[in-house]
Amino acid sequence: MTGKIKWQAAKTCWAEERDARPIPIAVHFERETERIVVDFTNGAAFLVPARALEGLQQATSEEIAEVELLGETGLHWERLDVDYTIQGLMAGIFGSRAFLEAQRRGGQSRSPAKIAASRANGAKGGRPRKIAG
Repeated sequence: MTGKIKWQAAKTCWAEERDARPIPIAVHFERETERIVVDFTNGAAFLVPARALEGLQQATSEEIAEVELLGETGLHWERLDVDYTIQGLMAGIFGSRAFLEAQRRGGQSRSPAKIAASRANGAKGGRPRKIAG
């Protein structure tokens, strides 16, 4: 095989592989639900809560609505200087490691007030048991 024929065969193989997988074709912001929606060529859609993403928590709805596809792999907000890969969002990566750790710890605060409230509730007998109905 000559170099030109190998190159053409590789190009054909790549095109067939690309056609077999869903490709993002559009993205928009649903103001009612505050979700970002990515539409794919196969009819599927991926939705993510906009305010859960680092860099978008304090943004206005107008700023979030300016989302655009970055090639076939990412989302981009020019005015906010925020970028995400679609693959990363689908894997649950909504920000930096420090941001995700802070989100995880959000309900695990161990303040003196929370510890005292927990002990007071425990002295009352704890949570009521669920009764099968």
